[in-house]
Amino acid sequence: MQWLDFIPEPLNMMLRKLPATLFERLEEVRVREQRPLEINAGSEHYFVTGDGRTTHEEPEAYKPGREDTHRLLDLISNHSLYTLEEELRKGFITLPGGHRVGLAGRTVLGGGRVEHLRDINSFNIRIARAVPGVADRILPYLLDTKTKRVLHTLIISPPQQGKTTLLRDLARQLSQGWQSRKGGVPMGMKVGIIDERSEIAGSYKGLPGFDVGPRTDVLDGCPKAEGMMMMIRSMSPDVLIVDEIGRPEDADAVREALYAGISVIASVHGRDLAEVAARPGLASVTAQQIFQMYVQLERTSRGVSFRIADAKQRMMTLAESSPGGREYG
Repeated sequence: MQWLDFIPEPLNMMLRKLPATLFERLEEVRVREQRPLEINAGSEHYFVTGDGRTTHEEPEAYKPGREDTHRLLDLISNHSLYTLEEELRKGFITLPGGHRVGLAGRTVLGGGRVEHLRDINSFNIRIARAVPGVADRILPYLLDTKTKRVLHTLIISPPQQGKTTLLRDLARQLSQGWQSRKGGVPMGMKVGIIDERSEIAGSYKGLPGFDVGPRTDVLDGCPKAEGMMMMIRSMSPDVLIVDEIGRPEDADAVREALYAGISVIASVHGRDLAEVAARPGLASVTAQQIFQMYVQLERTSRGVSFRIADAKQRMMTLAESSPGGREYG
């Protein structure tokens, strides 16, 4: 596991001693100075003891000290924290393989805005995994087989339900070419990913860490609204894929893409369609029925199911749970 190379001893040893069935499902490792070492695997949350056992009892848990957190920060910053000014301003660092480390500490302000983080003492290591085929069951609903075009689609769910993983596999399949009994995209499409947080493609030094398809271009670390317009002007995509829209400028950029004849697949945080429609930045988009399909992710013990609605927000179907019984992203 590549991300383990960035975890110092003794934390590394503790994590390696976890049961294999649990270790393979890890989604988050949370390191908080002088507080219990915590791991999350879907709906399961545990503290970790000094000898690598799981527990729900706080007194039994290992509590990382200042040396642990300093060594962790040194490893994830490649011993050059001063070169990561932009990452620290955003509050996360992306590792090779698309893994993301969220950071918390004391903020340094300038002009009323966050300029830097210092005294960093909390780390959320989000483990990225590709799940090839997770989009299999949903893709037929997102394609107009007559025109061979992708329908403008908004994917809705709370955090950590699988939005980013789904977007990643949609990009891969549309780029490679997808075929079903009802038709498809046999030659593939030009896909543009606007990856503001480096999560969809997992780019490191400009190169995607995940398979996002042979005809996919990625704008990494670029604000969504600006990135969508840049991609339209420079790369002439058939499909734009963007994660976590929500601001008015994001909605304006989505409109511009649609007017340019480019299909958009976007995601947004929310519990359901009604909640998203009530958000000021997206209310006009939903009211104008700009998106032709809505996909609501619902995480269950079996995996993730997809509730699909049309442009008029009428629920159409509930697709089966995704393969593998788990999701990430």
